[in-house]
Amino acid sequence: MSTQPSFADNPSNESRDPAYFGYYAMLQHQQNMLHDTVRTSTYRNAILLNTECFEDKLVMDVGAGSGILSYFAVQAGAKKVYAVEASDMALKMKKLVKAASLPNAKNEFLKDRVEVIQAKIEDSSVKAPKVDTIISEPIGVLLVHERMIESFIYARDTFLKPGGHLFPNKGTMYLAPFTDALLFTETMGKARFWEQTTFHGVDLSPLYPDAKAEMFGMPVVGHFDPKSLLATPTSDAEGYEMDFNTITMKSLRDFVVPISWKAQYTGLMHGVAGWFDLLFSGNTESEASQPVEMSTGPSAEKTHWQQVRFMFREPLAVNAGQVIRGWMHCVVNDMRSYTVDIEVIVGQYGELSDPNQPFEPLLEQQAKRHTRTTEEAQGEEEEEEEDDLQFSRRRGRWELHEQSYNYSYTGSSNDMLTKPEHLCMYEPENVEDAYGGITYTV
Repeated sequence: MSTQPSFADNPSNESRDPAYFGYYAMLQHQQNMLHDTVRTSTYRNAILLNTECFEDKLVMDVGAGSGILSYFAVQAGAKKVYAVEASDMALKMKKLVKAASLPNAKNEFLKDRVEVIQAKIEDSSVKAPKVDTIISEPIGVLLVHERMIESFIYARDTFLKPGGHLFPNKGTMYLAPFTDALLFTETMGKARFWEQTTFHGVDLSPLYPDAKAEMFGMPVVGHFDPKSLLATPTSDAEGYEMDFNTITMKSLRDFVVPISWKAQYTGLMHGVAGWFDLLFSGNTESEASQPVEMSTGPSAEKTHWQQVRFMFREPLAVNAGQVIRGWMHCVVNDMRSYTVDIEVIVGQYGELSDPNQPFEPLLEQQAKRHTRTTEEAQGEEEEEEEDDLQFSRRRGRWELHEQSYNYSYTGSSNDMLTKPEHLCMYEPENVEDAYGGITYTV
């Protein structure tokens, strides 16, 4: 395992900007997001149900894209909206806004209410006053992919008036262990292509280890059956929260999500699944505030963000009631995304490694300690200490931008007939045992 990159490296997004902004300059991609009815309707509801944050207010739309959030803000009564968009989609916005001044224009409500600024929010060329409210859709896969939240936070620190409002104001990340033998088998099948020793007379097998590392190092984006989760998400119902009102750039660029699950089923853990929720609190000091929430979880209505799964190269066996401990360490990279390290341990005796340190020294240290204790121990003490050191660990690294996609799950009506055993998940004889940590033996 190579050394984990540090926040001090502070990778830049600049090298990725031409391709990134070129992608979002296309109406086709904007249309795909507008077609996400959960996303679009959630933002519209959050804005129109909290008009006191918009009526006669100055508003900034960061990464405005098609401009739809700016238009919703005007519908909510905004005095002026500064729509900041770096891609050439800004030209399309200007065209739409300009058409609002034509005779009999259907969008007459936009006339003189939206100012389009084609620039990155961080550019010194952005000339805008302090605003009362900032709206943005800065979200990517697993909440943080594409690193647009950094621009949202920059706008907060630079352009938001004291006591101003952010839409959204909080994101919560959830992690859970999953089982999916079919996905694992399909991924192994892709890697095993490179095991061939006579491919048109060529031996490809020297590349098999590289192929396996590459295939399993790609996060899998797509919807999946919520019944495939071996435990409820993260350490508690709160998940891992990012409060956009208070989060700092430093803590956004390098953070660790603690993991603590109690397995509800016996089965094979093939990896870690992740998704997020968004919260739009409105004006928290007002009784008129109407908070709006949106979930991208596997049990929620589908969105274009879907969910993401990080697969281990080797599954991890767990028993119902066992505790699974670990962490996920996310550090920004120069591909507008994150390098993700995950480590989990099943069993209470294993020592988790330091997320900020290379993995190999810990293994060497534990191997030496294990050898020393078994040599010095005697009789029953030796057996007890041996048992205490028994645990299972998995650790892996994924680049969040190197995504593969799996669309095999459609969420059909037959899901109601699916039982845990159909997914190779086995309930304890007494269902409550999974929650009480009891291992059932007969």
